[in-house]
Amino acid sequence: MIKAIWLEQEDKITKASLREITEDALDSGDTTVRIEWSTLNFKDALAITGRSPIARKFPMIPGIDFAGTVERCDTGQWQAGDKVLLTGWGYGEGKFGGLAQMARVQGDKLVRVPANFDTRAAMAVGTAGFTAMLCVLAIEAHGVAPGAEVLVTGAGGGVGGCAVALLARRGFKVVAVTGRPAQAARLHSLGATEILERSAFSSPGKPLARERWAAVVDSVGSHTLVNACASTVYGGIVAACGLAQGMDFPATVAPFILRGVTLAGIDSVSYPMPRRQEIWQRIADDLPASVLVDLVSEISLDEVIATASRLLDGQVSGRVVVRTSP
Repeated sequence: MIKAIWLEQEDKITKASLREITEDALDSGDTTVRIEWSTLNFKDALAITGRSPIARKFPMIPGIDFAGTVERCDTGQWQAGDKVLLTGWGYGEGKFGGLAQMARVQGDKLVRVPANFDTRAAMAVGTAGFTAMLCVLAIEAHGVAPGAEVLVTGAGGGVGGCAVALLARRGFKVVAVTGRPAQAARLHSLGATEILERSAFSSPGKPLARERWAAVVDSVGSHTLVNACASTVYGGIVAACGLAQGMDFPATVAPFILRGVTLAGIDSVSYPMPRRQEIWQRIADDLPASVLVDLVSEISLDEVIATASRLLDGQVSGRVVVRTSP
């Protein structure tokens, strides 16, 4: 039997439970993975609590990330014992995901865990860290040089914390925005040079503000994204990757046509496979174990449902890794 977080829907109300299922109950796929570590992301918490229609079918096993050991592969692409990870591709939304002790997936969606990582470290990064690295790569490709001032909104969350750490290690001057003052010490330890209060960005502002940021990593959206764009320097770039405040974008075109600001959309769910392995290796090189310690907290599969509500209520910071084994 396999333990899994199991979502069902009755009268449009989502009900989550920890259940034992058989391997036969898993989705179809050519590769079976014994999951060792998963994560609890913002999207997972929305699915588990039913606060947003993340799950597109029921029953559903949530969990957009997992890492573990291949047990068998029908195509020969992977060998038993290979250490692999998966992020994105609709798992945990339309296909059974990683908050379980086993998964059956398509092998061509898996990435080998970098040699200098283990499966726990891979999940300490997960989708959040992969997304953050895509933002960093977009900033570098835009020509923003180390030493420049970069704003990171939603810095208390998983994407934001990873972005702070990655940018700081590349030599950028990182300014972190958070609504949780208690996170200041942790953000400074990750490399932030200054902490700003969320309220300075979360309300309607002017179409243009004083130029300050050479680049921005925004995981918040709505007015926060608008205000970040308004204060980005001429020719700067804003990497938008989240919607914690909202999906709306109540802005004007002023920053884009008067200052030449680039708004770069960052998607990690369907990011093409050919570069994923290379990007994961760079993450492993840039985020050693000593940095990951400040990014994560650990829970068991039994604690996932209760923690999901706390995460959405702003009571959980950074990354949450989930130990799926006893």
